[in-house]
Amino acid sequence: MNDIILTHGFFLDEDPKEQEIMRPYPPLGLLYISAFLKTRGFKPLIFDSTFKTRGQFEELLKVHQGGVVGLYTTHMTRSSIVRQMYAAREKGLKVIVGGPDSGAYPEQYIEHGADLVVIGEGEAALAEILPVIKDNGLDHELLAKIKGLAFRDKKGNMVRTKVRELLDLDTIPWPDREAIDSDRYLGAWKSSHGENSVNMITSRGCRYSCRWCSHSVYGSRERRRSYIDCADEAQWIIERYNPDQLWYADDVFTMDHEWLFSYSNELNLRGINIPFETISRADRMQEEAVIAELASMGCKRIWIGSESGSDKILRAMGRGVTAAQVLKAVSLCKNYGIETGVFLMWGYEGETPDDIALTVEHVKRCKPDIFFTTLVHPIGSTKYYQDIKHKLIFPENWGDSSDKDLGVRGRKSAHYYKAADRWLKNAVKSDQLKDNQPGEASRYADLAEEAEREVRVLWDE
Repeated sequence: MNDIILTHGFFLDEDPKEQEIMRPYPPLGLLYISAFLKTRGFKPLIFDSTFKTRGQFEELLKVHQGGVVGLYTTHMTRSSIVRQMYAAREKGLKVIVGGPDSGAYPEQYIEHGADLVVIGEGEAALAEILPVIKDNGLDHELLAKIKGLAFRDKKGNMVRTKVRELLDLDTIPWPDREAIDSDRYLGAWKSSHGENSVNMITSRGCRYSCRWCSHSVYGSRERRRSYIDCADEAQWIIERYNPDQLWYADDVFTMDHEWLFSYSNELNLRGINIPFETISRADRMQEEAVIAELASMGCKRIWIGSESGSDKILRAMGRGVTAAQVLKAVSLCKNYGIETGVFLMWGYEGETPDDIALTVEHVKRCKPDIFFTTLVHPIGSTKYYQDIKHKLIFPENWGDSSDKDLGVRGRKSAHYYKAADRWLKNAVKSDQLKDNQPGEASRYADLAEEAEREVRVLWDE
């Protein structure tokens, strides 16, 4: 019998949009936990739901009745996780949850079937929890001595134990990639895009304090792995899986410039130069030497959180970045042949049509290769959530919703933000065509002006 089933709530067969995108990555968080537990003598079983069905999960529960299941929660998989918790409880399994969503909503997860909520990183916490459960069941007095937990005691009172210390990343093993069918991920990428990709991380946490961003798992400071250990893992991945590229899934890959240069040099000494994508912040990409180093390492695309072209909105967000810094970062990347992707947000408190106009002009000036827009939504436990909590409209059924379903009193309609999208996309398209296809450029400019008028009319209603 395995000590714990580790799983998550994403089922590809239930998500048509993700089937179309088809860029899945293995759940590194669970793989890290599995590897850590194995070094402590435990026998975890990973049920990687990505390419499996809910029926297969429920069949597995029948075999492990009376056991323990650990579920990784995210803001987008809440309703799926709730269904999994119900199924596990029906089969008599004890349910432990962890991850950003349960960290923000421990009471709600317990109300919907969780026995224990791990707050923060899960590796060391589970290594302490499992022996207690095995020998004493859900003994609340013993569990209360374990840091980083939330649960209800026998009287129904909510108990939160002391905060758990963050891990030294050089003391934990690499992700347990061989415990899942990693080749399935590579094949899905290859068949859809003609190339494949493997994910890895070199750090955890972020020292910045963007008001809408959650720090509920990895904390508010960055911890970096040894560049030697990262190079060892990258080399192993390349030798084992022969991927076409890597995806560095760090919050801010270029945070520590000294580390970046050391890592790059180490890869170069080993003859490793593989294309990769990653995410960064514009203020950590202002030095040409940094961009040149990324290019020499093989960086093919870097994603930047621009969020807005209005410095007023960026200040309100607590971004610590200016629109001018984004422009410079994108420009430097273009000079060195690195593609850029830019993330943008609509709807932050205080945003007006004039701020949207600044964002439109900002994207036209930056000329990123790709840009995506989203409507900002309040994530539980974040500063933004607390800022507007008094304005929130909560869905009737928490367990069948996500934070995206939270309404905000006074926010403009979905129609308004769709018009903002049309304004941005048509204005950028017009700018792209103005030199070679002036007729088409004029048509898109008219569409942009029409969308802008619609935004301003809807704003005044």
